[in-house]
Amino acid sequence: MGANISGGGSIDGDETGPPLRPRLDDIPESCAALILARLNPPEICNLARLNRSFRSASLADFIWESKLPSNYKLIVEKVFVEEDRDLMNLKKKDVYARLTKPIPFDGGTKEIWLDKNTGGVCLSMSSKALTITGIDDRRYWNHISTEESRYRTVAYLQQTWWFEVDGELEFQFPAGTYSLFFRLHLGKSSKRLGRRVCNTEHVHGWDIKPVQFRLTTSDGQQVVSRCYLDNPGSWVLYHVGDFNVENSNALTNIKFSLTQIDCTHTKGGLCVDAAFIYPSSVRKEVKLCS
Repeated sequence: MGANISGGGSIDGDETGPPLRPRLDDIPESCAALILARLNPPEICNLARLNRSFRSASLADFIWESKLPSNYKLIVEKVFVEEDRDLMNLKKKDVYARLTKPIPFDGGTKEIWLDKNTGGVCLSMSSKALTITGIDDRRYWNHISTEESRYRTVAYLQQTWWFEVDGELEFQFPAGTYSLFFRLHLGKSSKRLGRRVCNTEHVHGWDIKPVQFRLTTSDGQQVVSRCYLDNPGSWVLYHVGDFNVENSNALTNIKFSLTQIDCTHTKGGLCVDAAFIYPSSVRKEVKLCS
């Protein structure tokens, strides 16, 4: 009957035992929320599994609103159809989760999403959203279906003398530095007996002269780079260049291109999938051009 209570103190009032040790469960929810606010989204989700205090704190709107881009309301208004705009009535964690999934717009030829680790704005433009010289002439170009594109279709060049792909986008980006890429593939891949095979029959001309990438913005930034296309059978992200956005309240117009217009030789066997824009802080395995 006179046994001590576990952790310190005793039934008869003796307080000479060791003091109780604080536990994670003793941290107030408000303090847990302040800790979570300093972490990135994956870290917040991991700590939310610790206990009830962290799990409840992880739902706080002020935490997730700080992870959303400054223009997230504009993104919702721009790309969501009317019936989906009640998204703004959800908890901010649910808003964040929804925006990390690609959202198609402009007739499904473009997509926007947030990088799940940083909350940075990412965009892509399919080959059908790009201006490709000669795309309507089936002697040179075709749109082919493939599971290897997020758009389920790519533009395939059989052969041409004049190769030119242009793109343009106007968007209100949050302030920061962004990188633009083309996703390209030498050869035409397909499935045969359940295995991926690549036909490189039409691949030629890309080792004779480099292609040129160009990027310009409405505030005067300009980048020009050149490189040879290589790695037949593999999708490659070719880095076009970077641009800076200082005013998140203004529209930024971006024009970019991919050309090889030396008409002394033909080139062909190239798949053009899409152009991508990522925050420069989002690391990607890319082909750097000079």
